[in-house]
Amino acid sequence: MYKFINSSSKSKLIPLLSNSILYKSACSSNLVSNSRNEISKKIHKPKNGNGNRVLWGRSGFRSYSSESDRETMNYDVVIVGAGPAGLSAAIKLKQLCQQKDVDLSVCVVEKGAEVGAHILSGNVFEPRALDELVPHWKEEEAPIDVPVTSDNFWLLTENRAFSLPSPFDNKGNYVISLGQLVRWLGQKAEQLGVEIYPGFAASEILCNEHNEVTGIATNDMGVAKDGSRKENYQHGVALKGRVTLLAEGCRGSLSEKLIKKYNLREKGQGQHQTYALGIKEVWEIDADKHQPGYVLHTLGWPLDQKTYGGSFLYHMKDRQVAVGLVVALDYQNPFLNPYEEYQRFKRHPAIRPLLEGGNVLQYGARSLNEGGFQSIPYPVFPGGAIMGCSAGFLNVPKIKGTHTAMKSGMLAAESAFSMLQEGLKMENYWDNLRSSWIWEELYTARNYRPAFEYGLYPGLALSAVEHYILKGRSPVTLNHGKPDHEATREAQLFSPIEYPKPDGVVSFDVPTSLYRSNTNHDHDQPSHLHLKDPTVPENVNLPKYAGPEARYCPARVYEYIPDETGDLKLQINAQNCLHCKACSIKDPKQNFEWTVPEGGGGPGYTIM
Repeated sequence: MYKFINSSSKSKLIPLLSNSILYKSACSSNLVSNSRNEISKKIHKPKNGNGNRVLWGRSGFRSYSSESDRETMNYDVVIVGAGPAGLSAAIKLKQLCQQKDVDLSVCVVEKGAEVGAHILSGNVFEPRALDELVPHWKEEEAPIDVPVTSDNFWLLTENRAFSLPSPFDNKGNYVISLGQLVRWLGQKAEQLGVEIYPGFAASEILCNEHNEVTGIATNDMGVAKDGSRKENYQHGVALKGRVTLLAEGCRGSLSEKLIKKYNLREKGQGQHQTYALGIKEVWEIDADKHQPGYVLHTLGWPLDQKTYGGSFLYHMKDRQVAVGLVVALDYQNPFLNPYEEYQRFKRHPAIRPLLEGGNVLQYGARSLNEGGFQSIPYPVFPGGAIMGCSAGFLNVPKIKGTHTAMKSGMLAAESAFSMLQEGLKMENYWDNLRSSWIWEELYTARNYRPAFEYGLYPGLALSAVEHYILKGRSPVTLNHGKPDHEATREAQLFSPIEYPKPDGVVSFDVPTSLYRSNTNHDHDQPSHLHLKDPTVPENVNLPKYAGPEARYCPARVYEYIPDETGDLKLQINAQNCLHCKACSIKDPKQNFEWTVPEGGGGPGYTIM
């Protein structure tokens, strides 16, 4: 439930039951509607002498204009994405404003229906960056309550689990829900004067005549599937900033466009990015099985020895356990199905007893960066910068990226502030990154992921040498293998994998899991999943790779259905989309273009 209140500066929606998992389409649509109405109220104000509309608020004034029927809102800094990086940047900017006694207007747009709705992560949280950003977070009641109490590392075979020395050092870390932490950060940002607008999907980069980024535009709302305007049609809004910061998360659609437009990966001398798909559930288990702070990671089964990946199992608070499987997307076998591999994992005799008698509270999936140090692009473009997982700062051997995302957001904020107030260059962000602990941490971790290009056991051996002997100071930097989409081999080289049917106890079918993700899209809207060449699925993917999109998608967005003549045709169920981005990564011919749907669509995570 939500209560609508008015403050001195703007209307707000305050959650009355923030931990509820009963998050369905009615709630989602109300949140988005109120957020959009809030912006609409701000735009339609009396005009000043220059013909621009003016809003008076707690941060001075904003000016607005109408360009080709699209309203424009002007800010000092526009941030795309209300995740750890975006909100850390917003908070840091406002903290600097307080310290220097200046005022900058900061706006954050978020495509989820509320802050945290699209956040999914493991998450064993390292508080290093939060200690710097909000030193008194414990006293300020951050939702960080469960310290790690034990670190366990297993090698699984089909029926056994072998305990190995744990390479992880989680002392001082916490098992958390990242979605709940992000909501708390959102509240902190708003208290400092940041304006946050959930339910607005940034769909377009705006540039001036000098090819400099000047902001973003949100997509239109109320467009029918056939392209016609429905009764609730509203044109998108242009949000212009003197600086634009992108924090869209892994494989951000606008970030990827800018990386290509300005050749940022080549400019940073980075290799191609590599990815994995993480599939996760949050369970509620029996009290006598629950050990708050217990952490387990595994390698091996159910994945084959040529496929990199592993599982995690983290005991949270309130009898909740985060259970997940991460599968590297450079796997070769087109018959491999990450969703079904996850269902098999839960049947393992060392895992199943923990889950039996419990129930699943939530399900979700998300792609994550695995390229690490070798794949970092130059993060600065004319008019702004890229932060967090959009740039790829995840530490693969740690299986952590939240602390590095937050730190990158703070560094970008410092550079943006210096640019706006002192006339320095935004390029200082790149210099500051390379002199920060992010750079040192990713450098020492750089060889772990590419070591597994040689297989599971050679990878374990090389990683052990790197960790215990060389301690990240190897004179050699290993290269990544082929890009993930090129790694997929032809179906004729493999046999189909027979997966067991779901038992309804620890393993489930896709529709059941999808319901638990609280995913909702308006069915009557244009598909946000585009085929660059509509003939490729039937002419290439199906005959050559046995239609892998029907398996690598964890939400059954893609299905091959016989037409009236019996020929198989690709059907796209865009309303199922979890926004994991796997299709844009793994498709062998890179034929899928993932774009944003209407703001507020997608999953509605509350405890992920």
